[in-house]
Amino acid sequence: MQISARKLIPAVIVIALAVGGYFGWRMFSDRGPGAGFVSGNGRIEATEIDVSTKLAGRVRDVLVRDGDFVAAGQVLAHMQIDTLQAQRSEAVAQHQQAVNNEASAKAQVALRESDQRAAEAGVTQRESELDAARRRLARSEKLSKEGASSMQELDDDRARVKSAQAAVAAAKAQVTAAAAAVTAARAQQTGAASAIAAAQATIDRVQADIADSDLVAPRAGRVQFRVAQPGEVLGAGGRVLNMVDLADVYMTFFLPTNAAGRVALGQDVHIILDAAPQYVIPARITFVSSTAQFTPKTVETQSEREKLMFRVKAQIDPELLQQHLKYVKTGLPGVAWVKLDANADWPANLQVRVP
Repeated sequence: MQISARKLIPAVIVIALAVGGYFGWRMFSDRGPGAGFVSGNGRIEATEIDVSTKLAGRVRDVLVRDGDFVAAGQVLAHMQIDTLQAQRSEAVAQHQQAVNNEASAKAQVALRESDQRAAEAGVTQRESELDAARRRLARSEKLSKEGASSMQELDDDRARVKSAQAAVAAAKAQVTAAAAAVTAARAQQTGAASAIAAAQATIDRVQADIADSDLVAPRAGRVQFRVAQPGEVLGAGGRVLNMVDLADVYMTFFLPTNAAGRVALGQDVHIILDAAPQYVIPARITFVSSTAQFTPKTVETQSEREKLMFRVKAQIDPELLQQHLKYVKTGLPGVAWVKLDANADWPANLQVRVP
């Protein structure tokens, strides 16, 4: 079967045009900014925060929706606190009981101190009586020697002295007992004061748990999604919301070994997102991995021979983010360009352009 020349000529022309177009594209297409630059694919990421419950309980309400912007300290959800309020009421009652016990202990201390002073006064009285009995005995002994007093009176005076001595000893024993009672009453007062402190600590703890039942945003950001709904019962540490800190947005990308060794912390990075190629976003390198790893499947490299890559993190300026919070979205893919040659100038297509 023979193909006519008339049919073959158009086919040859088409092939020639295709080959010429390919070589023309290779000669005149944009080859990139040059050898002084290197790029890596990555995605926009941000610091994620889980807003969780401190204690197990039931979710009373959730005050925000997915995508809402929240300020630091803003209340995002409430947990039911009926049980905690009952515990607080019980602790308050125990605190009042401890206060009453301390007042009673103080009264007992005052009473025991009064008893001690009375016992000490009794000792003084008994010692006076003993002194008088001794003087009388001395006179009786003198009169008895002179024959002016009977032996009976002398014996009676001697008995009075012994009785007074016993009374003094008994009075001193009462003083010792009263002092011991004072010490015991003071110990009870100290115990009552400790019970007050313990009850107050319980009140403070329960009050702290009540305060923690108001789930607040630890920092400004945006709610990504709600994990729990009102009425659900969660365990301790149960997630209620997930939010992102829009002041800490970065792109993680990977560079080959020969490029990663020339990258320094604080070096400028220009990011172009696939969703907004008309913008070039400035960033700075804040992290370079100290060890290499196998090339992730999602990373495209210029050479198939590059089997190991270094992870690099470039953070976007927080002040720039604050100006465009509504446009910040995590998960967007893009390309991060790094200038390896300090003397090279950023080409026009990589100059910073922000909304």
